[in-house]
Amino acid sequence: MKHYIVSILFLVFCFSCQDKQTEVDVCIYGGTASGVIAAYSVEKMGKSALLIEPSDHLGGMTTGGLGYTDIGNKYTITGLSRLFYRKIGQHYKKFEQWSFPPSVAQKVLDEYIDSSEFPVLKNHRLISAMKSGKRIRYVRLQRIGEEGTPEFITIRAKQFIDCSYEGDLMAAAGISYTVGREDNSIYNETLNGVQLLDKHQFPDSIDPYKEKGNPPSGLCWGISDHPLASKGTGDSSVQAYNYRLCLTNDQQLRRPFEKPETYNPDQYELLLRMLEKKEYKLGEILSINRDMPDKKYDINNNGPFSTDLIGMNHSYIEGSPEERKKIAYEHELYIKGLLYFLANEEKVPAKLRKEASEWGWAKDEFTANDNFPPQLYIREGRRLKGEYVMTQHNCQGNEIVEDGIALAAYGMDSHNCRRIVVNGMVKNEGDVQYHGFPPYPISYRSLFPRYNECQNLLVPVCLSASHIAYGSIRMEPVFMMLGQVAGMAASIAAETGCAIQKVSSKELREKLREDPYLDGSKPDILVDDTDIDKIKYSDNWFKRFGDHYKNSFMFSWAAPNDCFFSFFPVIRESGNYSVYYYCTPMSPEEMSSCISFEITANRNIYTATVNPTEKAGDWALLGSYWLDKDSETQLKLVGERSVGPFFADALLLIPDY
Repeated sequence: MKHYIVSILFLVFCFSCQDKQTEVDVCIYGGTASGVIAAYSVEKMGKSALLIEPSDHLGGMTTGGLGYTDIGNKYTITGLSRLFYRKIGQHYKKFEQWSFPPSVAQKVLDEYIDSSEFPVLKNHRLISAMKSGKRIRYVRLQRIGEEGTPEFITIRAKQFIDCSYEGDLMAAAGISYTVGREDNSIYNETLNGVQLLDKHQFPDSIDPYKEKGNPPSGLCWGISDHPLASKGTGDSSVQAYNYRLCLTNDQQLRRPFEKPETYNPDQYELLLRMLEKKEYKLGEILSINRDMPDKKYDINNNGPFSTDLIGMNHSYIEGSPEERKKIAYEHELYIKGLLYFLANEEKVPAKLRKEASEWGWAKDEFTANDNFPPQLYIREGRRLKGEYVMTQHNCQGNEIVEDGIALAAYGMDSHNCRRIVVNGMVKNEGDVQYHGFPPYPISYRSLFPRYNECQNLLVPVCLSASHIAYGSIRMEPVFMMLGQVAGMAASIAAETGCAIQKVSSKELREKLREDPYLDGSKPDILVDDTDIDKIKYSDNWFKRFGDHYKNSFMFSWAAPNDCFFSFFPVIRESGNYSVYYYCTPMSPEEMSSCISFEITANRNIYTATVNPTEKAGDWALLGSYWLDKDSETQLKLVGERSVGPFFADALLLIPDY
C-alpha cells in the first residue's frame, strides 16, 4: 500500500486533462518475482525504476502457489534469487528453504519492495507502446478508477523491461515473437512440435465418445477433434495451464471443497472412465508435493486427467483482457469442480472419495481471494525472437554460449497441449520430460530483440528460446536471476546511453560474481570437488555422479585410518565466516553416520563433526571462524575420527556481514 500511494504522488500532471505522465530511468512491466527483482536491481544500481503490474497481485507464481520449487541443481541459483531462498530459510530458522507456502513467499518478496523506494503501480494495464526509431519512448497505461472512469498514464523511460508472463510489452512494441511449438526442422531439434509420448497419458482403450462405442454421439468434454499430426510437426498449440493450489489435510487449517457455481460433472467423465480401468490413489491424480512446511502442500497436475485444462488456453495469449479473464475463470471453475467431484461424487470409488475429502483449502492462504490462487500458471506465453535463440542443443550441451549470464538446470519439460482421439482411443499429446543433462549457460543475447528492431528493451521472462528449450529455462528461480541481469544491464545502458545490445556480458558476470546482492557485501566462497586446484585427497577416493551439489562428488569406502580429503578455499578479504559442508543425499547403506573435520585457520586448528543423515541434501554448519586474507585455510575430512563410508561434495563459506 505504501508504494501504491507513493506511485500516485510520483505522477506529474501532463499535457492533457486525462493523461498523467512520469519519467524514470527504467520502466518494468510485469510484477512477477522477476519484475520485483529487476526493479530492486535497478535501484541498487543507482537508477530510478517504476514497476507496473496489471493486476493487484505481486510476485507471479512465486507468491501464487508454486511453493515447491523446480530447480534441477541448487548451485546454479545465484545473486538475489539465491538470497530470496535464504530469506525463506531465515523465516524457518534454517540456512536455506526451497519450498514454502504462498504467504511466506509474499512476506519475503515484499521485503525487497519495502526496503526500496521504487514506485509500484498495481491494476494498471498496458494500452500501447510508442517507438521512435529503434527505441521505445513511452508506454501508455490504463487504470479503472473508483468511479468506473478510465484513468490514463504515460510512462517515459530510457530503458524498458518486460517481465510479464505473456510478453505484452514486447508485443505492443512490435517486436518479433512466436507462440506455440516450432517444427523440429527449424532448429534441428528432436523434442519440439507434436509429441505423443507415455507420460501423463491415458491407458489404452479409453473410449472418447459420450456414448461408448457411438461416434455420432460426439466427443466427451475436453476432447478436441484435431487430428494427430506427424511427430515433430510445429503448430500454435500452447502447453496447458492450471493453478498451483495450496491445500492441507490438517483439520484445523482445512476448509472443505465447495461445489462451484456452474458445476458440471460431465466435465469429469473421462476421469470416471480412467478410474474404471484401474484403482488410482489421490497422489496419482494430483501431484501432492509433500516436502513443504506448515502442513500446507503445493498441488500440481499429475497423470492423464488432473488440474491441467488441456487445450483450453490456446487463445489466451493473443486474447483481449476480457477473453483472458474468461479463460482464467474457466480454469478456476474446472479445478474447483474437479476437487469437489473427487471428494463428493458418488460415482468416484469410495476409497478415493474418502481420501480426497480429507483435503481442503488452506484457509489462511490467499485470504483476499477466497483461498484460491490469484495467478493463473501461464507456463508459456509469447517467446521473443531475439539476437540468439536458446534451443535443445544448448540444454544438452552440444552448443555452449560464451555470453552466459545465468545457468539453467531443469530438464526439458512440456505439459500436454491437446487431448485428441488416436485409433479410437482418447490420448493426451504434447507432454515431454527429458532430463539427465548438466547445467548450461543462458545467453545474454536471448534477453533482447534484434538490434535493428529495438535497442532499449529486455525480456527476461518471455526470452528468446524454442518451445522445448523454454520448457527447461522457465523456472521461477531462473526468472529471478534473469530479472536481476536485466535490471543491471538496463541500468548500465541508461547511464551510458548505449544500446542494450552493447552492454558487456563479461561486465555483468563480473558484477554478479563480486557483488551478487548489489549492496557491496562480500560474496560467498564455494569450493567444489571439481575445483581440482583447491582440493587434495588420499588415493582411495573416486568420482561419482547422482544427487550431488554441482556436477559430481567424491566417495570412498576406505578404512578410516587411510582416508582424508581437504578443501583449500581462497580468502580474499579478512573476516568472520560461517563454514558449511554439503551433505550429499545417498542410500542408507552409503550414508556416513559421523564425519569429523579439522579446520585450519590462521595457524589454529579447530574440530567439528556432523551427522550427514540429519542434513541429507542440505548444508551442515561446521561453525564460524575468523579467516585472514591470503592465509592458508584448510578444511580436512579426518577419517580416523569418522564413521564411513565418506563423501566430499562442496564447501561453502558465508561472510558474517
